Amino acid sequence: MKALVLHLAVLAALAAMGFLLPPYHHGMMARVLVMAVFAIGYNIAFGYTGLLSLGHALHFCAGMMACGIAMREGVAAGPALLLGLAAGGVTALATGLLALRTAGVSFMIVTLMFAQAFHLALLYYGGFTGGDEGFPLPGAARRLFGLDLTQAGPRYAVALVLFGLVLLAQWGLVSSRFGRSLIAMRENEERSRMLGYNPFTTKLAALVISGLCAGIAGAAYGVLFGYVGASFGTTQYSILPMLYVLLGGAGTTLGPLLGAGLMAWLIDAASGLTDSPLAVIGVTLIGLVVFAPRGILGTLRQRGLKWLP
Repeated sequence: MKALVLHLAVLAALAAMGFLLPPYHHGMMARVLVMAVFAIGYNIAFGYTGLLSLGHALHFCAGMMACGIAMREGVAAGPALLLGLAAGGVTALATGLLALRTAGVSFMIVTLMFAQAFHLALLYYGGFTGGDEGFPLPGAARRLFGLDLTQAGPRYAVALVLFGLVLLAQWGLVSSRFGRSLIAMRENEERSRMLGYNPFTTKLAALVISGLCAGIAGAAYGVLFGYVGASFGTTQYSILPMLYVLLGGAGTTLGPLLGAGLMAWLIDAASGLTDSPLAVIGVTLIGLVVFAPRGILGTLRQRGLKWLP
């Protein structure tokens, strides 16, 4: 019950912020919420299942490209978002079938290679995909359920609804029997196998769910902010969700949101103080690894708040 109240309180606070924040912060928070959805997907694979991937930019960018190209060809925003969702799941299924034949460092390298190959393919077919320059989505097409997503208020509302649905779905997933099997797989794969769980199919299911989250996040990012490009398939966008999860707390349901929000605030604050904001972020992450290796919420849970989901 405490966990449910906490999740609803967080969503209520985010909804209240929609009425209190100025337009600039509406845009910033909308980005945070979409990237938090991306990080939730990564958290399911890494935080709960123990699969350290370096190729999640593939699923994010695949969802963005599928949605953006469909809208460019005249498909409405709603169906295009569903295409982005499907693209993230399909790419996760295809890469997972091969990558899960490896483990550990090999798994990381294979996922990174798939993501790099996809990014290079987008550049090679730049005449169709727009390459690194990408292409804008027309404002007239960026309408969803009658809402004009070129406006700050509706854009924030849609981002919040998407985040709320994915957050509650994540909580339901990790509280279920399947979610407990993911955690068991992370803690001791051999013992889980002895209990009757199939590691390959369980991990593949986790990767597909993770890819679906990444795909819908990429599609939503394109629709909400009106731009699609191959630059979202670079290694940077595989590293970002990992940093969000590590900062907020791997294996915690609210860790992705906390990590994405803190990282956005750090970048914004550091950019006003120095010409090298990444140096500030690097020092912060080093401090995190030294003093709170489980992330902020993971450390709080370890030190007393055992009920934190």
